[in-house]
Amino acid sequence: MTRTATREKPMTKPKFRRIICGTPQAYGQLSALREQFRTDSEVVSSKQRKTTQAVFRAALSPVQVVERICADVKKRGLPAVLHYTEQFDRVKLTAQTIRVDPAEMAAAHATADPNLIDTVQRVKMNIMSFQSGLIHSDAVMTVSGSHELQVRYRALKRIGICIPGGAAAYPSTILMTVCPAQTAGVKEIALVMPPTPTGANNPELLAVCHELGITEVYRIGGAQAVAALAYGVEGLPRVQMIVGPGNTFVALAKRHVFGHVGIDCIAGPSEVVVVGDASSQPDYVAIDMIAQAEHSPGVSILVTWHEPLLDEVTESLNRLLKTQPRGELARECLEKYGALVLARDKDEAIKIIEDFAPEHLHVQTRDPEAIADRIDSVGAVFLGQYTPVALGDYAAGPSHVLPTGTSARFASGLSANDFLRRTSMLAFTKSGLKEIAEDVVLLANKEGLSGHAASVNMRISDNSHVTPRPPKKSEKQKVSVK
Repeated sequence: MTRTATREKPMTKPKFRRIICGTPQAYGQLSALREQFRTDSEVVSSKQRKTTQAVFRAALSPVQVVERICADVKKRGLPAVLHYTEQFDRVKLTAQTIRVDPAEMAAAHATADPNLIDTVQRVKMNIMSFQSGLIHSDAVMTVSGSHELQVRYRALKRIGICIPGGAAAYPSTILMTVCPAQTAGVKEIALVMPPTPTGANNPELLAVCHELGITEVYRIGGAQAVAALAYGVEGLPRVQMIVGPGNTFVALAKRHVFGHVGIDCIAGPSEVVVVGDASSQPDYVAIDMIAQAEHSPGVSILVTWHEPLLDEVTESLNRLLKTQPRGELARECLEKYGALVLARDKDEAIKIIEDFAPEHLHVQTRDPEAIADRIDSVGAVFLGQYTPVALGDYAAGPSHVLPTGTSARFASGLSANDFLRRTSMLAFTKSGLKEIAEDVVLLANKEGLSGHAASVNMRISDNSHVTPRPPKKSEKQKVSVK
């Protein structure tokens, strides 16, 4: 029998990257995907890349761009800040106009949407109620007649806060950074926002600042703003700590100035990993991925061991992207930085997520708590179908400033405790000194630090010197803890 040859229609290849674990290329694909999370990656928009190349007349990496800007601001101060503001934001500022007049903020507040102000007040209460429950308190351990050990907490006096303002206006970030700092007792807060319609030139953002009692707002953004806060420039005294999210350049600048100042965490381009199974709602998964991607850039990953979910989410993404005002931006990010990952089983999915150490993890499975309990390296976890990341972004209470770039392996999200300095305090009696002296002297002599040993021996009565005693059975001290 003769068969008639038929030409099959070519299959349409999904635009969203798929990684099928167990295939020969999967390991390399996962490694490349994980590299996108790193803080020294190239996750910048094409517009940002073109702008930096025009400013420096060279194709520099984001790390090189940040190094040049920070070095220039450290050397030249305010003139360098004004120069980069003009180059990157196309705004010419002076020493007199770089700071927002508090009267301008008061005027913005007076004409602000009352619903916005009411929302700010409610969210402020949510955040401060949650954060106040986290605050460390002084701890004291007393050994009667011997010594007292304390840990004392004091709020930082002056901090800097970075508020993004390139892609959108973020009143939520003002709340999520200012409120934890105020809960901790910080008195001086210098807030920087780029001089854009979605930054320091946005009346609603200024109204929020006024509502929260912020009077120090500067029209600068990017790496130059971070450098100005860290080193101090004319009219902007240096701070002790810099917090807040930002694009790759802001995140890298914070890392660069660490040591001159403290930082909260590396909070760069937004990331989400959604983990799903047969119980997941494809539309919910898709819209959560779109929500992170619309930050542009943003990283959105689906990890599942339920293969049909890949096609279901792909269909939902294509349909829902058409309904979103920022759909094209989100699509670009999803195609460039996103992925749909099929793990061979639940255990492999958990390992993949641990390796990614994402900023946000949304567990949309039948038993989300069981999955979450097995994952440690993550900034924030959102459990179940009805806990979208947007709740944490805007109103729930924990700060939405979270570690990115795989730094959740060792870092945590911003909290009121980050604005507290911890100081140990020791007070010994003479008898308490005698009791511990021999151990101090032995260790000091072992290290060849005779001055340390002498500082103890000198304080022993009758000029007697402490000599090592034979090993003895352990003795328990009665310790009372206040």
